[in-house]
Amino acid sequence: MTPHTASLTPLIDLAAAQHRLYTTDGWQPPARGGTADVLEPATGHHLATVGVAGPDDVHAAVAAAAAAQPAWGATAPAQRAAVLRRAALLLEEHTEEAVEWLVREGGAVRPKARHEVGSVLDELWTAAALPAQPHGELLPDTAGRHSLARRVPLGVVGVISPWNFPLLLAVRALAPALALGNAVVLKPDLNTPVSGGHLIAALFARAGLPAGLLHVLPGDADAGRALTAQPGVAMIAFTGSTAAGREVGTVAGGALKRVSLELGGNNAYIVLDDADLDAAASAGAWGAFFHQGQVCMTAGRHIVLAAVAEEYLDRLARHADKLAVGDPWTDDVALGPLINETQLHRVTGIVRDTLAAGARLRAGGTHTGLFHRPTVLSDVTPDMPAFTEEIFGPVAPVVVVADEAEAVAVANRTAYGLVAAVQTGSAERGLALAGQLATGIVHVNDQTIDDNAFVPFGGRGASGNGSRHGAGQSWEEFTQWQWLTVRTTALPSPF
Repeated sequence: MTPHTASLTPLIDLAAAQHRLYTTDGWQPPARGGTADVLEPATGHHLATVGVAGPDDVHAAVAAAAAAQPAWGATAPAQRAAVLRRAALLLEEHTEEAVEWLVREGGAVRPKARHEVGSVLDELWTAAALPAQPHGELLPDTAGRHSLARRVPLGVVGVISPWNFPLLLAVRALAPALALGNAVVLKPDLNTPVSGGHLIAALFARAGLPAGLLHVLPGDADAGRALTAQPGVAMIAFTGSTAAGREVGTVAGGALKRVSLELGGNNAYIVLDDADLDAAASAGAWGAFFHQGQVCMTAGRHIVLAAVAEEYLDRLARHADKLAVGDPWTDDVALGPLINETQLHRVTGIVRDTLAAGARLRAGGTHTGLFHRPTVLSDVTPDMPAFTEEIFGPVAPVVVVADEAEAVAVANRTAYGLVAAVQTGSAERGLALAGQLATGIVHVNDQTIDDNAFVPFGGRGASGNGSRHGAGQSWEEFTQWQWLTVRTTALPSPF
């Protein structure tokens, strides 16, 4: 692949990284894990061949990270911050290269890819500010003894990241972890190992991160299990499906590790009878179809009051019908391909079974290869698959309810608790309703998809274990308290 800015030396050296993993000594072949081909979802073209980590590679990386971490934790905060700043400047300079990989490897449309790079820059700059913040407090004590509490690094943090926002959802955890003095072992998803792994390795290598502090090991579930179970890993930061997250949580919990689980969502998008329906349908289409619906914050259940349901459905279906679907690298489109055949099979199966259960197709419902049309389903009831399951595809199921009380009950009728949104002509009405929704995030008069580096982002229930990402939460997530006392002179004990 060739970046748009031809005068720049590419960040990613595919010749050096081919068939390899990034570890202490740079790009090295895996011990036993093998290799995997990276294919462009839109065309099936071969983009790269990457090394695949096995348990032996994970074990060696964790040992090397543990050996390198103490010196990094003792490094002056300004020096750690400087590495993060240099990484941000490099990514800014190589934005077009990152965008190309996100589009071609992940099937993102260009605006999504550019937004993701911009969000990663925010994460890097925000993380660079962390080391300079106060990291302790002086506690009251008796005369002759100083008592203080201070934040110290955890040690080695394992990061397991998904394919849908591969660059952002890796950097969101590893940047603050590194900034606060930890070492990181990253396992990116094999669907996007370059944009979610190789690009990050190249950024930090060129930014001057000392050897041994970042290991990038693309792998499958076996590598993830090995990383989670390794005794030398103090914390696992996992973003992915609820099913996989439950397994990670079980293993990490059994080993008494800290674990951050950012999982799936089946998010309610509530349209009240006083809403601006044009704005609501536009935001609802964005929330349902952005990045082909492959977002944990997707508007997965459109819950609409009966008084405006038909008008909302008409508007939403018109939005769906006019959206262009195609190759995001060569065409100006609104939706690209689904990530792979497995995801396509899931989406088409849920749509088929929901229609068989009595729902009606108002738009879309077809696909050509991995390109699935944005789809609107009406007459959906809470016992149908499109209501009960996280679809992770461009499908908007619409559920009609009688009143506000039923809207809240239907919205809360799920094990997930990530995000909800309410469209209403009354901000006060929206605020009152928001207080009744069992989610970690609520937006009034907006769509469901939103995140930045400064908010306490996270869900509850099947959407996560209550951990939070964001600038204000990073110290809690990636360090631990140590209570320290110092006497000016030693005292004899009572015995």
